[in-house]
Amino acid sequence: MNELQDTPPEAPGSPAGGTAPDADSPASDQPVKPVIRAAAAKRANASVIGMIIALVVSIGAFLPVVLMNPSPNGDGYRPNINVSAIAQNAAGVAGFTPVTPEIGDTFRSNYARWESGSGSGVATWQVGYLTPKESFIALVQTRQSNPTWLQQQTKSAPVTGTRNAGGRDWQLRDTGKGEKSMVLDYRGTTVVLTGPAQLEEFSVLAAAVVKSLDSNPAATVSPSATPAQ
Repeated sequence: MNELQDTPPEAPGSPAGGTAPDADSPASDQPVKPVIRAAAAKRANASVIGMIIALVVSIGAFLPVVLMNPSPNGDGYRPNINVSAIAQNAAGVAGFTPVTPEIGDTFRSNYARWESGSGSGVATWQVGYLTPKESFIALVQTRQSNPTWLQQQTKSAPVTGTRNAGGRDWQLRDTGKGEKSMVLDYRGTTVVLTGPAQLEEFSVLAAAVVKSLDSNPAATVSPSATPAQ
């Protein structure tokens, strides 16, 4: 009589009589490499080539525009202000001929306007000048000057002396913080020059102002009459 022998069950998924693979074996460490079909790879390459071609075409179309519009040379924006033309338009309501200093191309005007003085009660002719040394001087002319208005225009700077320019003695006021003013009462109007520029540049502009004042008729309209805008 044969005896029945107990045999251990085989491990699930293992070949009969074999051993289970070691989880730490080199075969388990190999990465799985995806396989791209030739057609898919061809489509991907075509898309990349198409993008490159489109980029080259865009650059080719944009480059002539850039070359025809060179970048600024670093001097900044220079507005073309016709001070004389604006002054002629203002003369009809000002009651005097606004000054138009002739200072060549070294000083550049960045604004010129007539202000009716609705807030301050003092109507003014105003011109802004950029100086050769890249500073600034504001010119204000009026026939209605008063002490309060003058203090405002000169930023309450004290009188520190006089400075001759154009054969006239201008009153010099200095805040001590870079801002200064030169003031002249002449031929019926008051002219105030204010800004952080150097005094040498003030003198150049002041001399041109005096020359313009001498060439214009003196203001004869009563200061009490406020010109309309």
